[in-house]
Amino acid sequence: MKKFINYSRICLILIFLLFIYIIFCAQSYSNAVSSELSNSVFRLHVLANSDSEEDQQLKLKVRDALLSYMNTLSSNCNTKEEAIQIATQHQNEFQTIAENVIVENGYNYPVQIKINNFYFPTKSYGDISLPAGYYDALRVEIGNAKGKNWWCVMFPSLCFIDISSGIVDSDGKEKLENNLDSESYELISESKTSTEFKLKFKLLEVFSHNGLFTAKN
Repeated sequence: MKKFINYSRICLILIFLLFIYIIFCAQSYSNAVSSELSNSVFRLHVLANSDSEEDQQLKLKVRDALLSYMNTLSSNCNTKEEAIQIATQHQNEFQTIAENVIVENGYNYPVQIKINNFYFPTKSYGDISLPAGYYDALRVEIGNAKGKNWWCVMFPSLCFIDISSGIVDSDGKEKLENNLDSESYELISESKTSTEFKLKFKLLEVFSHNGLFTAKN
């Protein structure tokens, strides 16, 4: 009986150690992939003044103007660092463009442009899905910034070119693929179709949701 109890204790200890090891490996994998993704994209976050239809439409007009300007500036960018450098150098111009759009549409809302590291929830752009985590981004706060958000990717450009059909810029996808290793790109591009990648993607979401991925760039 005593031998059985000792054997049971040993088994429980081994199971516990195995569980800890699995959690450690899962967290290490999640951190590595999430870090690579956050190091490869520069995102956009636009907050509307409110949820009124007028404010939501204004948000989209500001978004379109800023994306158009950024696409012109970053046409020759190949890395996120280059995109951030350009955006930082032209931050005042982004501010002016947003203010002009607001005034042209008959509003006098203040607007704030911030470039920093922010938390993003899981978002999909066509067949590309980015897990929740911290990403460098240009944030636009219109007025009270209490309305629904618009989440996007400025570099590489993954914002919808056709929202109704969910089509994103193919050049942006190609740049993203070039900046990631093959497994990471497969993970975010096949997470909706492959069972294996669905499980791996869910792993990223679980660890991000529980605050286990906290690395910032």
